[in-house]
Amino acid sequence: MRVTINIDCTPEEARTFFGLPDVQPLQERLLKEMEQRIGATLQAMSPEAMMQMWMSGFRNLEEIRERFLSELSRGRGS
Repeated sequence: MRVTINIDCTPEEARTFFGLPDVQPLQERLLKEMEQRIGATLQAMSPEAMMQMWMSGFRNLEEIRERFLSELSRGRGS
């Protein structure tokens, strides 16, 4: 024998019926925090910020050229 029962209710009604906690406020706080972190990461990954980070070890373009040439000459000598 087979019995089928269809219950039409919203997720909130089902959660209340089974006594499960309402985690929607927690989810909203976590989503806001994630949005803030993603926004901060995207700002840090802007082309200008990336170039500043990469070039922070060099004082000027002449130093970059000198280091590049010294690495090239070291590569040929080995």
